[in-house]
Amino acid sequence: MTGGRRVLPEVEEWLRTRTTASADWPLDALLAAKGGTTISVVLPARNEQETVGEIAAAVRRDLMEAAPLVDELVVVDSRSTDDTAERAVRAGAKVFGQDEILPSLPAMDGKGDVLWKSLAVTTGDLLVFVDADLREFRTSFVTGLLGPLLADPSVVLVKGCYDRPLREAGEGGGRVTELVARPLLNLHWPMLAGFVQPLAGEYAARRAVLERVPFATGYGVEIGLLIDLLDQAGLGALAQVDLGRRVHSHQSTEALGVMAGQIMHTAWSRLERQCKLISLHTPAAGLTQFRRGPAGHVPMTRDVLPGERPPMLDIPEYAAARTPEPRTASS
Repeated sequence: MTGGRRVLPEVEEWLRTRTTASADWPLDALLAAKGGTTISVVLPARNEQETVGEIAAAVRRDLMEAAPLVDELVVVDSRSTDDTAERAVRAGAKVFGQDEILPSLPAMDGKGDVLWKSLAVTTGDLLVFVDADLREFRTSFVTGLLGPLLADPSVVLVKGCYDRPLREAGEGGGRVTELVARPLLNLHWPMLAGFVQPLAGEYAARRAVLERVPFATGYGVEIGLLIDLLDQAGLGALAQVDLGRRVHSHQSTEALGVMAGQIMHTAWSRLERQCKLISLHTPAAGLTQFRRGPAGHVPMTRDVLPGERPPMLDIPEYAAARTPEPRTASS
């Protein structure tokens, strides 16, 4: 605590009462609490053939066959050019292509679009999102995230937190979190300062809440959901669970710059909607980065303005799109 400053009293209380560890939620206790609640596990995947099959197989083996906790395992394939879909099918997951879901809508890019569309091809009361690039995956990720939701009906969202080692170096991962997301949240939404990993790709939530909020289509989806659900449900309805150690593939600094730009745009849009700022200009959509070429540094400008999908309940096709045919192994 630099300078002796402390977190807000409300955040301090939240950390005591809403932060648990995956070991606090044993499988037997979750099965006893499940009752008639249905649970879907969703893996958004793009060119993750090396890891998606192992994750899907573990969920099916441990949480569907050995114990009837998870009712549905879905992989939404985001235009992969490798064997991601085939390996997921072989591992026992239902696989849907991003562009096969709600095809009458304009196509959009990004992880947030994949997560939003997963609402239309799943049926669970609770949804657990797990990134498909995880290595050393453990099914305690899923059980830990489900614990607070099954134990307390007032909880609507559970974020994972963890240590993020960089496989290539001794320092920790989470560079965009520390350099962009955490400062933004502390500046404008200090009630969210207790989240260790606000951009975590592993989280669980109630369908009834997810289908009522917009989804940023790019990398801003996680921070957008966190801000919107704080606004709609309050801090007490949010929780986090320590999942231990998370190992995954890391992106280049250049790619992280694009991610940071999308997160900043998503935060800006929430600041405007919540009347936390009066905008006197429209933020530029382009991010200029540089690569060295034969003649020196070459500028490259990319669009980092994320799109946004409306609340799923606003989509007339939502009810009709709940039961499409999944892809088969030969398709």
